[in-house]
Amino acid sequence: MIGASASAFAQQTTMSDTTKRFDKKEFRTWSIGLNGGMLTHYTPFNNNANGDFKTPQERWGYGGYIKKQILPGFGIQADFLAGKIKGFRSNDLLAGSQAQDNSSFKTHIEWSGSLSANFTIANLSLNQKRNFLSPYLTAGAGYMSYNAQTYNTPGGENNGYQRNWFVPVGAGFKLGLSKGINLDLGYTVSFMKTNKFDGVASAMNDRFTYAHAGIEIALGKRKSSQLQNYSSIAALREANAAESMELRNKLAIAEQQRLADEQQYAKDMSDDDMDGVANKFDKCPGTPTGTTVDGSGCPLKVPAPVVTEKVRVIVTDADRRVVNEAIRNLEFDLGKSSIREKSFPTLNRVAALLVEKNFSLKLAGHTDNTGSAALNLSLSKDRAEAIKAYLVGQGANASRIEATGYGQTQPIASNKTAAGRQKNRRVEFSLL
Repeated sequence: MIGASASAFAQQTTMSDTTKRFDKKEFRTWSIGLNGGMLTHYTPFNNNANGDFKTPQERWGYGGYIKKQILPGFGIQADFLAGKIKGFRSNDLLAGSQAQDNSSFKTHIEWSGSLSANFTIANLSLNQKRNFLSPYLTAGAGYMSYNAQTYNTPGGENNGYQRNWFVPVGAGFKLGLSKGINLDLGYTVSFMKTNKFDGVASAMNDRFTYAHAGIEIALGKRKSSQLQNYSSIAALREANAAESMELRNKLAIAEQQRLADEQQYAKDMSDDDMDGVANKFDKCPGTPTGTTVDGSGCPLKVPAPVVTEKVRVIVTDADRRVVNEAIRNLEFDLGKSSIREKSFPTLNRVAALLVEKNFSLKLAGHTDNTGSAALNLSLSKDRAEAIKAYLVGQGANASRIEATGYGQTQPIASNKTAAGRQKNRRVEFSLL
């Protein structure tokens, strides 16, 4: 049951995760934004006089942008801005006078366009792939059309609509409301390339600020993440966790399969009817005790001749060479008693020798000391029985073959070296 559940879970994990885990990741890199906020000629960089007019009057402005995110921390942004900027109390008039209170200016930004670099602090979260808070900095250059008008102001000029360059520098942060929508809160200072932006010529170029709030909408596939909010560290951590879970499931399945194979092998190699033929090779299971059987475990139709006197057995050097060659070529699957096909030709010659000369054969299985003594004893016995079963299957008399396992108890070399352990893993053939 554990193996079946692990297998089902592993298949589900593989189908839902592995097939897509190493695919190329797609991100949403284009976005558009709309915003509105306050325009004023006050900036953090103004002197004590606050430029040409002492008192700012906040007015509404509105804008929008389109952005291309190139890297998680870098993008290019094109902005549009329009609105009005107002202030009063000219610094060229006597402070506190009625004349100063009546002086003012109004600059109408008909339109402005700028191209800026956007630097986002990349998402470094270890647990969340999508960042909630993304601070950013911007800097660029722009061009605008504006009209400045002054009222009751000495030196003021009303020259109609003018066009000039400016440099916007800003900072802000975005809050991820969803996978494709961000709340954008920012503050931008624009440095004009003119000293008459407010209609009054001054010693320094004029400046203005735009504090805004808006919505950014990511373009592209809904299931794709925004590149600027994506944490590759968290994504890698999630992928590693999924891969680790998959490997553990595979190991659990392999262990269950190994145990099942061992149980099946023990069942196949046992001899329930005690006729000398393992269950796996026994085509006639359940024969009565003492029944003479052939190599497939079936009763012999013609009883084997009864030898009433002891016959002297002569084993020649040629016979020993056949056996020694079979020993040299004998190979099993690692940790198992399955005979590899490479060993069959020489074992066939041994079987033919047993049939021809009616020799008796003693098989002795041995192992090195790797693993438990009980497991080694079982493995050596199983391998000797596997050779016996094969020889009987080739026509040899099962009653003339004895298979014994000695495990690790009779080493012929030191088990401290690989070469010695290799010599100790053996099956000895003795012709009688």
